[in-house]
Amino acid sequence: MMNFIYVKIMIIDCISDLHGYFPFLLGGDLLIIAGDLTAYDKIEEYQEFIKWLAHQEYKKKVVIAGNHDHKLEDFKLAKSLFSYIPLQNTVYLMESSTEYDGLHIWGSPFTKRFKGQNHKASAFTSSKKYMDWARIPDDVDILITHGPPYAIYDSVNYEIDEPHVGCKRLRKRVLEINPKLHVFGHIHECGGKMIDRGITKFCNASIVNERYQMVNKPVRIEI
Repeated sequence: MMNFIYVKIMIIDCISDLHGYFPFLLGGDLLIIAGDLTAYDKIEEYQEFIKWLAHQEYKKKVVIAGNHDHKLEDFKLAKSLFSYIPLQNTVYLMESSTEYDGLHIWGSPFTKRFKGQNHKASAFTSSKKYMDWARIPDDVDILITHGPPYAIYDSVNYEIDEPHVGCKRLRKRVLEINPKLHVFGHIHECGGKMIDRGITKFCNASIVNERYQMVNKPVRIEI
């Protein structure tokens, strides 16, 4: 008699840097959205985003803000926006955790600024809090940040002193805790990509390019 081993596969779709676009999503187990949700940071745009999000067919949906999401710096306002309509199985993370199917998920919008970055897009960047990534729990399975770790999908095309603009402190912390998955965005030039580096899969989930054109598909990951 043959023994069969049942291996459960979780389908995770990752997107970031929507900037007002609403991509077509297939549905699955877990949806991760890593910030920059609207085109112009208007309340009505967040409301439209939330209406769209409510119709996406996932067992759990996790959202963080990005450096364009100035309205969400007011956590009370953010909480109010995400209760605008009923959102089943949806969690907005701001330096906080959630859980799905035994996986510990932690998210933060804080982002390292870099030379050449649009000074108007500075939400969650003025605080030095992003520098202390020791606050990420040791037992995180899925880490969501808006910005990338250093030298992983963090290269920009224009001329600056250092082409890699990701956070070195974030990279150090990620390599210390070795999550199963690290999802981020922010650097549009490297969007729509995933790389498996040993224990951790790294995903830049930006759906737009450097011209803010939606050219990248959601990144689908199976773990």
